[in-house]
Amino acid sequence: MFATDNVPTVDAYIAAQPEAVQSMLNEMRALIQQVAPQAAESISYDMPTYKLGDQRLVYFAAWKQHIGLYALPAAVLDPFETEVAPYRQPKGTLQFPYSQTLPAELIENLLRANLKRLQAKEA
Repeated sequence: MFATDNVPTVDAYIAAQPEAVQSMLNEMRALIQQVAPQAAESISYDMPTYKLGDQRLVYFAAWKQHIGLYALPAAVLDPFETEVAPYRQPKGTLQFPYSQTLPAELIENLLRANLKRLQAKEA
């Protein structure tokens, strides 16, 4: 991960990244905010974090070669297995290389599925 220790906000986190990476991070942030505008934005584990109440929706982070999207459970990822396969890593992690454009539609679908799962848990 790039130097982000003790950044207080998502704005500061993104600003601390190399300029070439910032646009992809802003795009990821915008996708999350579009799907879940009610999600609270914060920094947790030195990463941008989005929560609904006390439930985690998603985290993301900038790394040397990719953006990591974290904490999506198998119940969300498995129905999209064909689409997520090129990006999937252990423990609910997806890695999106900087050399490729973000798969916006896939990310939105995953976020919607996770949002639906979390809302069902609240009901």
